[in-house]
Amino acid sequence: MRVDRFDRLNLLYGAAGLEKLRNKSVAVFGLGGVGSYAAEGLVRGGLGRLTLIDFDQVDITNLNRQVHAVAATVGQAKARAMAERCRAINPDAQIEPIEILFSAENSSELLAPGYDYVLDCIDQVTAKLHLIESCHNSDLKLISSMGAANKIDPTRIRVDDLEKTRKCRLARIIRKELRKRGIEHGIKVVYSLEGFRPLAEGRRDAEEDASYQDRRAPLGSSSVIPPMFGLTMAGEVIRDLLGAD
Repeated sequence: MRVDRFDRLNLLYGAAGLEKLRNKSVAVFGLGGVGSYAAEGLVRGGLGRLTLIDFDQVDITNLNRQVHAVAATVGQAKARAMAERCRAINPDAQIEPIEILFSAENSSELLAPGYDYVLDCIDQVTAKLHLIESCHNSDLKLISSMGAANKIDPTRIRVDDLEKTRKCRLARIIRKELRKRGIEHGIKVVYSLEGFRPLAEGRRDAEEDASYQDRRAPLGSSSVIPPMFGLTMAGEVIRDLLGAD
Protein backbone atom coordinates (compact mmCIF):
# COMPACT_ATOMS: atom_id res chain seq x y z
CA MET A 1 0.00 0.00 0.00
CA ARG A 2 1.33 3.44 -0.96
CA VAL A 3 2.02 5.66 2.03
CA ASP A 4 1.52 9.38 1.44
CA ARG A 5 3.49 12.13 3.24
CA PHE A 6 0.20 13.14 4.83
CA ASP A 7 -0.89 9.62 5.81
CA ARG A 8 -1.01 10.50 9.53
CA LEU A 9 -3.06 13.62 8.77
CA ASN A 10 -5.42 11.48 6.72
CA LEU A 11 -6.03 9.35 9.81
CA LEU A 12 -6.85 12.51 11.75
CA TYR A 13 -8.79 14.64 9.24
CA GLY A 14 -10.01 12.05 6.75
CA ALA A 15 -9.64 12.27 2.98
CA ALA A 16 -12.32 14.96 2.71
CA GLY A 17 -10.62 17.10 5.33
CA LEU A 18 -7.24 16.84 3.64
CA GLU A 19 -8.76 17.72 0.29
CA LYS A 20 -10.40 20.75 1.85
CA LEU A 21 -7.04 21.97 3.18
CA ARG A 22 -5.33 21.35 -0.17
CA ASN A 23 -7.80 23.75 -1.77
CA LYS A 24 -7.34 26.55 0.76
CA SER A 25 -5.20 29.65 0.27
CA VAL A 26 -3.52 31.26 3.29
CA ALA A 27 -1.19 34.25 3.65
CA VAL A 28 1.40 34.76 6.39
CA PHE A 29 2.50 38.36 6.91
CA GLY A 30 5.82 38.52 8.75
CA LEU A 31 8.26 35.59 8.84
CA GLY A 32 10.08 36.03 12.12
CA GLY A 33 9.98 33.66 15.07
CA VAL A 34 6.18 33.55 15.05
CA GLY A 35 5.47 33.68 11.32
CA SER A 36 8.10 31.19 10.20
CA TYR A 37 6.78 28.52 12.55
CA ALA A 38 3.19 29.34 11.59
CA ALA A 39 4.11 28.75 7.94
CA GLU A 40 5.87 25.51 8.87
CA GLY A 41 2.82 24.28 10.77
CA LEU A 42 0.53 25.11 7.86
CA VAL A 43 2.57 23.40 5.15
CA ARG A 44 3.13 20.32 7.30
CA GLY A 45 -0.58 20.46 8.12
CA GLY A 46 -1.60 19.96 4.49
CA LEU A 47 -2.32 23.50 3.27
CA GLY A 48 -2.25 23.60 -0.50
CA ARG A 49 -1.53 27.27 -1.22
CA LEU A 50 0.60 29.53 0.93
CA THR A 51 1.75 33.11 0.35
CA LEU A 52 4.71 34.29 2.45
CA ILE A 53 5.23 38.05 2.85
CA ASP A 54 8.33 39.60 4.43
CA PHE A 55 10.85 42.26 3.36
CA ASP A 56 13.70 41.26 5.68
CA GLN A 57 16.76 39.02 5.42
CA VAL A 58 17.83 36.22 7.75
CA ASP A 59 20.22 37.57 10.39
CA ILE A 60 22.54 35.61 12.64
CA THR A 61 20.52 36.83 15.66
CA ASN A 62 17.49 34.97 14.24
CA LEU A 63 19.03 31.51 14.73
CA ASN A 64 17.61 31.03 18.23
CA ARG A 65 13.93 31.20 17.23
CA GLN A 66 13.24 31.29 13.46
CA VAL A 67 12.81 27.98 11.67
CA HIS A 68 14.28 29.10 8.34
CA ALA A 69 17.34 30.56 10.07
CA VAL A 70 20.44 28.34 9.86
CA ALA A 71 24.05 29.24 9.15
CA ALA A 72 23.58 28.61 5.42
CA THR A 73 20.59 30.97 5.08
CA VAL A 74 22.05 34.02 6.86
CA GLY A 75 21.76 36.93 4.44
CA GLN A 76 19.01 35.33 2.35
CA ALA A 77 15.56 36.87 2.04
CA LYS A 78 13.30 35.37 4.71
CA ALA A 79 10.44 34.91 2.26
CA ARG A 80 12.65 32.98 -0.16
CA ALA A 81 14.32 30.88 2.55
CA MET A 82 10.94 29.95 4.03
CA ALA A 83 9.48 29.18 0.61
CA GLU A 84 12.35 26.80 -0.16
CA ARG A 85 11.82 25.04 3.16
CA CYS A 86 8.07 24.71 2.54
CA ARG A 87 8.64 23.28 -0.96
CA ALA A 88 11.08 20.76 0.48
CA ILE A 89 8.39 19.62 2.90
CA ASN A 90 5.63 19.45 0.29
CA PRO A 91 6.70 19.85 -3.36
CA ASP A 92 3.03 19.72 -4.41
CA ALA A 93 2.09 22.85 -2.46
CA GLN A 94 1.86 26.19 -4.23
CA ILE A 95 4.21 28.50 -2.33
CA GLU A 96 4.55 32.15 -3.30
CA PRO A 97 7.22 34.26 -1.55
CA ILE A 98 6.78 38.03 -1.72
CA GLU A 99 9.76 40.13 -0.65
CA ILE A 100 8.08 43.37 0.33
CA LEU A 101 7.34 45.50 3.39
CA PHE A 102 3.59 45.52 4.01
CA SER A 103 2.17 49.05 4.16
CA ALA A 104 -0.97 51.09 3.54
CA GLU A 105 0.31 51.78 0.03
CA ASN A 106 0.46 48.13 -1.05
CA SER A 107 -2.18 46.54 1.18
CA SER A 108 -4.92 46.47 -1.47
CA GLU A 109 -2.64 44.68 -3.91
CA LEU A 110 -1.32 42.18 -1.36
CA LEU A 111 -4.81 41.33 -0.07
CA ALA A 112 -6.42 41.26 -3.52
CA PRO A 113 -6.24 37.46 -3.89
CA GLY A 114 -8.91 37.17 -1.17
CA TYR A 115 -7.25 34.51 0.98
CA ASP A 116 -9.21 31.98 2.99
CA TYR A 117 -7.19 33.07 6.02
CA VAL A 118 -4.61 35.73 6.91
CA LEU A 119 -2.03 35.38 9.67
CA ASP A 120 -0.70 38.64 11.10
CA CYS A 121 2.79 37.99 12.45
CA ILE A 122 4.03 41.55 11.92
CA ASP A 123 5.91 43.19 14.80
CA GLN A 124 5.66 46.82 13.66
CA VAL A 125 2.60 48.47 15.17
CA THR A 126 1.58 50.77 12.30
CA ALA A 127 1.69 47.99 9.70
CA LYS A 128 0.02 45.57 12.11
CA LEU A 129 -2.87 47.94 12.72
CA HIS A 130 -3.38 48.51 9.01
CA LEU A 131 -3.40 44.78 8.24
CA ILE A 132 -5.92 44.04 10.99
CA GLU A 133 -8.14 46.93 9.92
CA SER A 134 -7.94 45.99 6.23
CA CYS A 135 -8.87 42.36 6.89
CA HIS A 136 -11.70 43.38 9.23
CA ASN A 137 -13.16 45.80 6.68
CA SER A 138 -12.82 43.24 3.87
CA ASP A 139 -14.35 40.36 5.88
CA LEU A 140 -11.13 38.35 5.54
CA LYS A 141 -10.57 35.77 8.27
CA LEU A 142 -7.63 36.83 10.42
CA ILE A 143 -5.63 35.70 13.40
CA SER A 144 -3.10 38.10 14.88
CA SER A 145 -0.06 37.53 17.08
CA MET A 146 0.36 39.78 20.07
CA GLY A 147 3.59 40.16 22.07
CA ALA A 148 5.82 37.07 22.21
CA ALA A 149 8.99 38.88 23.32
CA ASN A 150 10.43 38.90 26.85
CA LYS A 151 8.45 35.82 27.86
CA ILE A 152 9.52 32.29 28.85
CA ASP A 153 6.39 30.46 30.11
CA PRO A 154 4.68 28.40 27.37
CA THR A 155 1.82 27.38 29.65
CA ARG A 156 0.42 30.92 29.66
CA ILE A 157 -0.24 31.21 25.91
CA ARG A 158 -3.91 31.78 25.08
CA VAL A 159 -6.24 32.31 22.10
CA ASP A 160 -9.09 34.79 22.50
CA ASP A 161 -10.76 37.89 21.15
CA LEU A 162 -8.48 40.92 21.39
CA GLU A 163 -11.06 42.63 23.60
CA LYS A 164 -10.63 39.92 26.26
CA THR A 165 -6.82 39.92 26.46
CA ARG A 166 -4.98 40.71 29.68
CA LYS A 167 -1.40 41.49 30.74
CA CYS A 168 -0.16 42.01 27.18
CA ARG A 169 1.25 45.46 26.45
CA LEU A 170 1.08 45.06 22.68
CA ALA A 171 -2.55 43.90 22.87
CA ARG A 172 -3.38 46.95 24.97
CA ILE A 173 -1.83 49.28 22.38
CA ILE A 174 -3.53 47.54 19.44
CA ARG A 175 -6.90 47.45 21.22
CA LYS A 176 -6.74 51.17 22.00
CA GLU A 177 -5.83 52.12 18.43
CA LEU A 178 -8.46 49.85 16.86
CA ARG A 179 -11.17 51.39 19.03
CA LYS A 180 -10.30 54.75 17.46
CA ARG A 181 -11.05 53.09 14.12
CA GLY A 182 -14.39 51.75 15.32
CA ILE A 183 -13.22 48.15 15.77
CA GLU A 184 -13.99 46.82 19.25
CA HIS A 185 -14.35 43.05 18.87
CA GLY A 186 -14.08 40.19 16.41
CA ILE A 187 -10.27 40.07 16.21
CA LYS A 188 -8.89 36.64 17.11
CA VAL A 189 -5.43 36.80 18.69
CA VAL A 190 -2.74 34.64 20.23
CA TYR A 191 -1.24 36.23 23.34
CA SER A 192 0.35 35.41 26.68
CA LEU A 193 -0.81 35.99 30.24
CA GLU A 194 2.81 36.16 31.33
CA GLY A 195 4.03 39.57 32.39
CA PHE A 196 6.70 41.46 30.48
CA ARG A 197 10.01 40.23 31.93
CA PRO A 198 12.85 42.68 32.65
CA LEU A 199 15.92 42.40 30.45
CA ALA A 200 19.09 40.81 31.78
CA GLU A 201 21.35 42.83 34.06
CA GLY A 202 23.15 45.63 32.28
CA ARG A 203 20.62 45.81 29.43
CA ARG A 204 17.98 48.47 28.89
CA ASP A 205 14.89 47.62 30.95
CA ALA A 206 11.96 46.47 28.85
CA GLU A 207 9.56 48.81 30.59
CA GLU A 208 11.70 51.78 29.54
CA ASP A 209 11.04 51.08 25.87
CA ALA A 210 8.66 53.75 24.55
CA SER A 211 6.48 51.13 22.87
CA TYR A 212 6.60 48.27 20.41
CA GLN A 213 6.91 50.93 17.72
CA ASP A 214 10.49 51.53 18.88
CA ARG A 215 12.21 48.67 17.09
CA ARG A 216 15.64 50.25 17.53
CA ALA A 217 15.76 48.68 21.00
CA PRO A 218 15.72 44.87 20.55
CA LEU A 219 13.62 42.81 22.94
CA GLY A 220 14.57 39.46 24.40
CA SER A 221 13.19 36.37 22.65
CA SER A 222 13.32 32.75 23.77
CA SER A 223 13.68 29.75 21.49
CA VAL A 224 10.29 28.48 22.66
CA ILE A 225 7.64 31.21 22.96
CA PRO A 226 7.64 32.72 19.42
CA PRO A 227 7.54 29.25 17.80
CA MET A 228 4.69 28.22 20.10
CA PHE A 229 2.77 31.37 19.18
CA GLY A 230 3.23 30.49 15.51
CA LEU A 231 2.23 26.85 15.85
CA THR A 232 -0.79 27.86 17.91
CA MET A 233 -1.84 30.20 15.11
CA ALA A 234 -1.38 27.44 12.53
CA GLY A 235 -3.46 25.08 14.65
CA GLU A 236 -6.28 27.60 14.97
CA VAL A 237 -6.28 28.25 11.22
CA ILE A 238 -6.42 24.55 10.38
CA ARG A 239 -9.24 23.95 12.87
CA ASP A 240 -11.23 26.87 11.47
CA LEU A 241 -10.70 25.80 7.85
CA LEU A 242 -11.79 22.26 8.68
CA GLY A 243 -14.80 23.55 10.58
CA ALA A 244 -13.71 21.57 13.64
CA ASP A 245 -14.96 22.31 17.16
